[in-house]
Amino acid sequence: MSYKKRFGDRKDAALVRDIDGMHYVMPLLFPGRTANEAFISEMIDLSKLNDFLERKNAEGSDFRYTFFHLMVTAMLRVITQRPLLNRFIKNGSLFHRDEISASFLVKKRLSDTAGEGLAIVRAEPSDNLDSIHEIIKKQIRLNRSEEPDRSSDVMDVLASRFPRFLSRFILRVAVWLDTHGLVPQSLIETDPYHRSVLLSNYGSIRLQSGYHHLSNWGTTSIFVTIGEIKPRPFFRSDGTFEMKNSVDIGLTIDERIADGYYYAKSVKMLKTLLENPELLEDTMDTPIRPEKRRPSEQ
Repeated sequence: MSYKKRFGDRKDAALVRDIDGMHYVMPLLFPGRTANEAFISEMIDLSKLNDFLERKNAEGSDFRYTFFHLMVTAMLRVITQRPLLNRFIKNGSLFHRDEISASFLVKKRLSDTAGEGLAIVRAEPSDNLDSIHEIIKKQIRLNRSEEPDRSSDVMDVLASRFPRFLSRFILRVAVWLDTHGLVPQSLIETDPYHRSVLLSNYGSIRLQSGYHHLSNWGTTSIFVTIGEIKPRPFFRSDGTFEMKNSVDIGLTIDERIADGYYYAKSVKMLKTLLENPELLEDTMDTPIRPEKRRPSEQ
């Protein structure tokens, strides 16, 4: 987003000035993000997933498409279409983020002692699944190389070069700066908690999705967990069932930035994208066609 900064704006966001009384008062009455969490769980029918991934991977990419790549793309697409999800509350005020971005941690190796790196994906209106997949590929390969990321460098310096009391003082100053929108841009660019959404792929380590807290540090208002893909029965109205691949996802959200109806419609949009993955080949700014209703629901 390109605009002239005004007094009250942050380095990474614009102050929302035209708001109703409720959204003006709520951040003052309920100041902490972690005290205003709501959790939403959803089961996704992945019966179309295997065929879609098989087709995409047959195109010859040297980096295989996975469900996680679809999940990242779908979340970025939903946030593009549902702009209130790209807001956050800091120091009692509501802000709209300058960019749409997602972050996730990358395990350098599957071992207890292996370190973690940070991947950040920034979306433009012209992006789609293929371009997001390419960004993820570069981020993962960079993190699994020997080159450390800058956010890890900062934490390593605090842990190894400063006495504990000084590290605590530095971090308290950082929290104060973050609260007042004064954190250096270099920190914002590399911190996972200054993103539109933070994702955790529990399924990659054979865990189920579930609740994960938000953080008062940073500005992230949405945390998504993704469980393990597994077959389960889908029941018909006559009591018969069909086994289909499925996945559970969990979304922890800051309930102050939008109302329940807005969140419900956004989750339905996310479900539509994931259950019809060919829609992710459209660009971020392409309107998402509504899900067709079954005759029994009309």
